Amino acid sequence: MTLPASPRSEQGFGVAYAGGAYLLWGVLPLYFLLLVPTGPWEVVAARVLFSFVFCVLLLTVMRGWRRIMAIIRQPRLLAWTALAGALIYVNWQVFLIGTLTGHVVETALGYFINPITTVLLGVFVLHERIRRLQWVAIGIAVCAVVAIIVGYGSFPWIALSLTASFGIYGLIKKKIGPAVDAVSGLTLESFWLIPVAVVQLIVVAQTTGITFGTVSAWHTALMLFAGVATAVPLLLFAAGARRINLTVIGMIQFMTPIMQFLTGVLILHEPMPAERWIGFILVWIAVGVFIVDLLLSARRGRRTRPAPIV
Repeated sequence: MTLPASPRSEQGFGVAYAGGAYLLWGVLPLYFLLLVPTGPWEVVAARVLFSFVFCVLLLTVMRGWRRIMAIIRQPRLLAWTALAGALIYVNWQVFLIGTLTGHVVETALGYFINPITTVLLGVFVLHERIRRLQWVAIGIAVCAVVAIIVGYGSFPWIALSLTASFGIYGLIKKKIGPAVDAVSGLTLESFWLIPVAVVQLIVVAQTTGITFGTVSAWHTALMLFAGVATAVPLLLFAAGARRINLTVIGMIQFMTPIMQFLTGVLILHEPMPAERWIGFILVWIAVGVFIVDLLLSARRGRRTRPAPIV
């Protein structure tokens, strides 16, 4: 007889799963840099195709085909998965362009801003009310972006594209809810992107040339592993999100941009002029305000929770 896991044990597993997901996302830039000389367009195409193959294998092992067939019979859910696929494609492509062209620090900026973007989407799309400190964090983040544009002299399109695409992707996932499990969702999202991946490979073959299978056995193995590297963090995140509350998720998720920022500055030695430092410091202040608000909200929630009836 197997005893059910205690709530504390479940929370521990949840933190471990979510932490593992964000840890893997944090080291992805270094993984994709190992794929050089493969360009971002070929890498994303490989990521789509091999993710689909990996998910099909998972569905077969986990006997999940019944769940995916139930989704296919619902046109509304299928449409949502197609839109989610388009958004995650934009996110993957922009992230790879940023990583492989020396803009890892800017990708980190996008993911630092992402939680605040999510709050804004909740306000304007879901008509949620937000607290005063959250408005303060949003205002500081806007000032940070303006400071980078004015001081650094360039529009941070990589950062803003990443935060917008992933923010709306998360919104769609929230809209779909539990009707689409993680493996089925990623399988369908990858399936919709197969034509895009094929077209990209044809264009790459006609221009710069396909590198898959031509560099080395190690490089080929790393390219094949792109599907696993894409799917595993998403599945870990889904497992963690079911076990821990949003406040904990919000705290853990900053692991990824911190790791990406350190990778860009300390390992890849990307330039950090004073203007960019000012922008990032403002972003970190906004993140700090955001985290303080989450902690205060969680504390108030514990105080107002009714005592159990015994």
